[in-house]
Amino acid sequence: MLNSDLEFTIFKLGECRIPSPMSGVQFVSEESHVLYSGDLREIESYQKAGKRPPCFEMAGPREKIYFDPSKLKCGIVTCGGLCPGLNDVIRAIVFSLHHHYGVRTVFGFRYGYEGLSYRHAHTPMELTLELVQDIHQQGGTILGSSRGSQDVSEMVDTLEQMNVGILFTIGGDGTLRGARDITEEIGRRNLKIGVIGIPKTIDNDISYMERSFGFITAVSEATTAIYAAHSEAEGARNGIGLVKLMGRHSGFIAAFATLANSDVNFCLVPEVRFSLESFLESLGERLEARHHAVVVVAEGAGQDLMEHTLERDASGNIRLGDIGVFLKDQITDYFKKSGMEVTLKYIDPSYMIRSMPANPPDSAFCLMLGHNAVHAGMAGRTNMVVGYWKGQFTHVPISAAVSKRKEIDPKDKLWTGVLSSTGQPREM
Repeated sequence: MLNSDLEFTIFKLGECRIPSPMSGVQFVSEESHVLYSGDLREIESYQKAGKRPPCFEMAGPREKIYFDPSKLKCGIVTCGGLCPGLNDVIRAIVFSLHHHYGVRTVFGFRYGYEGLSYRHAHTPMELTLELVQDIHQQGGTILGSSRGSQDVSEMVDTLEQMNVGILFTIGGDGTLRGARDITEEIGRRNLKIGVIGIPKTIDNDISYMERSFGFITAVSEATTAIYAAHSEAEGARNGIGLVKLMGRHSGFIAAFATLANSDVNFCLVPEVRFSLESFLESLGERLEARHHAVVVVAEGAGQDLMEHTLERDASGNIRLGDIGVFLKDQITDYFKKSGMEVTLKYIDPSYMIRSMPANPPDSAFCLMLGHNAVHAGMAGRTNMVVGYWKGQFTHVPISAAVSKRKEIDPKDKLWTGVLSSTGQPREM
């Protein structure tokens, strides 16, 4: 079946005329692309219709670049919540600009998009090699972060006044929407400023990319919390270990951490609704049979079970009810009324995980994201985000990346694997 809605064309500031200063590398040709679909039947259906199958532009260094490195100034901004690997990406961008292209001036804008608005009076940092040398060993971001939108016109004023040629925006859905708005204002002014996004979402929920940085570290650290919950549960008669993990709308961390630890008996995610009564009955049956249980719940699961106001944070996200505390209280009350004595231990490692330095696989991924972001920016690409698809780094239009949220499909192999691992009922 042909999907006419898939459009992955990347916008360019102009023709690339300047020979790249890089040498000894494998340059990527303008014709190199990565197929969106790996289904041979789908690809053949496009070919039979005389159409080109949807594909992403392949990331990587080009032989000809758009910007003159000797005259170029760049900026970096980090937005949204903390995530393992932020400093790794900053470092990779600065190192690549300096060592690969000879760009000497890189500004770090403080506290998210606030740093681009004169109203907040945040003085930009000059990101030198010495300054960023060891930051990958630290969690968080040396630039600070914030949520919420700023006046787009003021932000572009700052870029124009500081003569910034490429802005690298590191963040999730809200950050990318902001980057798109900045690009549109740049276009209205007929300026030649590139805007390149690097996907930062610990929940791994940005569309058209297989993974985002920080996710692997989050899953690894989440398993540590699950090990502790299992030990506590096994150490008591009718022991219950309850672990709340990140995942506002997409339960990938909970699902992968569950698969990484076969001791989990119930995995609850936002994409799959459950009945509180059915869950508690199933939990009771598990305790009667094995006398201990481990429950993993994503923060966005079970929101329909709680009464809470639809308040929003500075980024426009609905403030979630606390499903972890809610389940802890409901489980305690249920077994108290049923006369079964249980021992429940509740663990919420969310902020510990968010602030961790990236682990080695994530650090390597961050390095490649940063390098490919620089290559894209130097080649005059804009209004795009660096993606990762079928083992290749790609260029994804921001409009596509923010068009929908990536979520677990309850009918796919991932969720089937979770059900097989936990043994929980498909319907609860």
